[in-house]
Amino acid sequence: MKRAASAVWQGDLKAGKGTVSTESGVLSHTQYSFTTRFENGKGTNPEELVAAAHAGCFTMALSAQLGEAGLIPEKLETKASVTFEKLEAGWTITQIHLEVTGKVPKASVAAWEKATGAAKTGCPISRLFNTTITMDAKLEG
Repeated sequence: MKRAASAVWQGDLKAGKGTVSTESGVLSHTQYSFTTRFENGKGTNPEELVAAAHAGCFTMALSAQLGEAGLIPEKLETKASVTFEKLEAGWTITQIHLEVTGKVPKASVAAWEKATGAAKTGCPISRLFNTTITMDAKLEG
């Protein structure tokens, strides 16, 4: 299975602007820029999209973990907060903090803790941060 998204950028870093789109069409020419990434401009930014992906992935993984324990959640809600800092090596995501609440009938504290721990380490986006990155790069003339 493959999923795809694309980005277009025009101009220099600070004055330029870009758009991101997803194959599904959920994002279609969604604006991003220097101000949406480093200030509070209108639009999105890569770190916000990483947080959304992580929140969604983790919450689905948690539902799966609970299901394996014979538990069906009424509601799971996750907020992922990405910390983005300038280090010596450059701008870096230094931490992602997950805040999750769940309404899970018949779940014990032990079952909840086991499921949340397994989802935190097992969701594909969590594992993404320790992965090999490969690239094909083509320069058009």
